[in-house]
Amino acid sequence: MPKAKISALGCFAPPGVLTNKDLEKLVDTNDQWIFDRTGIRERHIASPEMATSDMAAAAARCALAQRGIEATEINAIIVCTVTPDHMFPSTACLVQNAIGARGAWGFDLIAACSSFVYGTTVGAHLVMAGTHKKVLVIGADTMSRIIDYTDRATCVLFGDGAGAVIIEPAGEDEGELGFIDFLGEVDGSGGDFLKMPAGGSRLPASHDTVDKRLHFVHQDGSQVFKYAVRKMYETCRDVLQRNGLTGEDVAIMIPHQANKRIITAAGDRLGIAPEKVMINIDRYGNTTAGTIPLATRDAIAEGRLKKGDLVLLAAVGAGYTVGASLWRWAF
Repeated sequence: MPKAKISALGCFAPPGVLTNKDLEKLVDTNDQWIFDRTGIRERHIASPEMATSDMAAAAARCALAQRGIEATEINAIIVCTVTPDHMFPSTACLVQNAIGARGAWGFDLIAACSSFVYGTTVGAHLVMAGTHKKVLVIGADTMSRIIDYTDRATCVLFGDGAGAVIIEPAGEDEGELGFIDFLGEVDGSGGDFLKMPAGGSRLPASHDTVDKRLHFVHQDGSQVFKYAVRKMYETCRDVLQRNGLTGEDVAIMIPHQANKRIITAAGDRLGIAPEKVMINIDRYGNTTAGTIPLATRDAIAEGRLKKGDLVLLAAVGAGYTVGASLWRWAF
């Protein structure tokens, strides 16, 4: 099988910013309380006319420009999101049309905060199967549209943003660069602890569901926190061990940015030095499927991720969903 590599990365964060000080005016909270418990100082918020497909297309155009190719060269588009523009058509269809990726097929992938890890894994396997030459994987979420800004337990956590990568075969001269391995798990028994209760076939939209604010994110924070700390560590540990590696071998860990305390706890237990764990939640908050590509961009910009580095991606999300993947960075 050909080896799959990430050959380009593009990101987009909307210009509007909501700071902790701004939130103090909306709910009973304060800047220090938010930062101490989450590590967040501000988050980007999309303007009313901007939807998930707009951010996804913007990120995709950045990735295409970095790679120096036209959208018509893309074979497949995977959009990872829990905030699609519509129930249907898929956001992938909207992105395909927006960027002019004629001839591409695609679909949306819903795994909440684990979506980007899952999407890049699927994209890598499409390439390794030999059936695809260039796969566009996008993580994009407009979380501000499903957040209740009267609920201080959730409104302080989330922001909007998008990131896109192009996955394609590695050249024969590129050695071990590219995708190495993936380990994932879903545990539906935890589904009630983090969800948007209404809007699907179980509870279709009605006056009652709107009045009860059931179209917003509902979370049992303590349950999610405990599960995320344990499973992010266990999944990363297991995928490293399966490949004869330890935390010391990792050049950089790029985890989903849900909570700084979750990230540092997992890194500590894995034996990964703090300076090798990427954290940028202070600038973006939790953008769900957008966190890992945004953090990857910042890691490159800060000189912390370079060609040939062993990268560990990890996430835990609603569902529950869990995923960790290993890559040898290719650019």
